[in-house]
Amino acid sequence: MRIRCWGSRGSFPVSGAEFVRYGGDTSCVEVESGKGDVVVLDAGTGIRAFGSSFASAHEKVIHIVFTHAHLDHVIGFPYFQPIFDERSTLHIYGCPCAADSLETAIRKLMRNPYFPVDFSALPAEITFHEVSADPFTVGSLTFTPARLNHPNGGCGYRIEEKGKSFVFMTDNELEYGKEGCDAEYFEAFCKGADLLIHDGEYTDEEYKSYESWGHSKYSDAVRLAIAAKVKRLGLYHINARRSDDEMDAIVEDAKKIAGKGGTGVECFGVGAGFEVVL
Repeated sequence: MRIRCWGSRGSFPVSGAEFVRYGGDTSCVEVESGKGDVVVLDAGTGIRAFGSSFASAHEKVIHIVFTHAHLDHVIGFPYFQPIFDERSTLHIYGCPCAADSLETAIRKLMRNPYFPVDFSALPAEITFHEVSADPFTVGSLTFTPARLNHPNGGCGYRIEEKGKSFVFMTDNELEYGKEGCDAEYFEAFCKGADLLIHDGEYTDEEYKSYESWGHSKYSDAVRLAIAAKVKRLGLYHINARRSDDEMDAIVEDAKKIAGKGGTGVECFGVGAGFEVVL
């Protein structure tokens, strides 16, 4: 399983000299199975670059798995080149949104007055699949959904192939837990993962102003990784106003927290271009 990040910012895309190393695009992570199945997690602005790099897209089926339908996770979809290619086949997966199905939310995004091309006019073959609590497969990859603790809901995913596991949990608030979405629940879901990419948007001080907004302190993400005994933790959903240098400082502190007691959890910040093979 190969994992590559195309966008890791939260809320809105940014640009400028202070956002170069981690990139400025919003949520988009590519997962490629050992057999070549291509899955994209979320369609934030990072999916534009993925679409441009995906040579001969019409020769492969593309799967897009959404965590939820907030704008920073869907806004890149109308600009994803393969949807305008009649030779493309897309399968789109997502849990129900607060008021609509994912399909309805995407269709609303591409209609007058928000976008000049209506969804119904897209030439690509597009099929929607509603995600329930049950695991599902994409080629040789097995996806197990988990509820996210986030306004309007959402899904995190544990992705497994040949004994390797990757857990993707963006937009998840660990401290302000809802019923059924507590520390014990998330620890069990992440247990022993080879890689956990988790929301780590806030510092402890920042969190005081944003409690219940649906995002985690990076220190809580580290504590989850330690409790779940994951091997690697990638801090994700980087605050859009946070500079590269500020993110580096957060990563260094995360490493210190993980290093206490010799936990062995490797911590890093997830930036555009990050790539790993499990």
